[in-house]
Amino acid sequence: MSGIELDFREVDGDRWDDLVRLFEERGGPKNCWCMAWRGRPVESNRGSAEERKAALKAALHARVSGGVPIGLLAYHDGRPVAWCSIAPRVTYRRLGGPDDPGEGDDAVWSLVCFFVKRAFRGRGATRQLIHAAVACARRNGAKVVEAYPVDPESPSYRFMGLVGVFEEAGFTEVGRAGSRRHVMRLSL
Repeated sequence: MSGIELDFREVDGDRWDDLVRLFEERGGPKNCWCMAWRGRPVESNRGSAEERKAALKAALHARVSGGVPIGLLAYHDGRPVAWCSIAPRVTYRRLGGPDDPGEGDDAVWSLVCFFVKRAFRGRGATRQLIHAAVACARRNGAKVVEAYPVDPESPSYRFMGLVGVFEEAGFTEVGRAGSRRHVMRLSL
């Protein structure tokens, strides 16, 4: 399948409805709302599945409304078709990367989750998302982008990307987080 040209935008209040539309489509991350690494127990451990989903959506929306960076949307022909979570590492729970007290709170940005609509998979969207996320982090003053991909045969965490794609983008491994996730970094 041939490559695809995408346009990237940071999620803000004006893009919230596009994010909702993408997440609610078939196969979208509508059950976690990309809060798995950001959420605090109080935001997700209550009520029925529908109530938890609503709480996660509201928690992500509160971050957007508060001006907290959460990620990028990729557009094709004006429609949102893909997403990645890129934000300062301090806005997430502990992800497993190295701590360097000299780096400062906004120096390290974490590239955590990806979602690409099925029709756009295998066409280079993830590679483009990685490059766009690095550019976004750089524009916002990051000194390092950190990612947590897995090996291709991993039975879980595949939404965090695959090691080879990050290696192609210039990331190098600096450690492991748990038994599956590699910690990879790119200095800017």
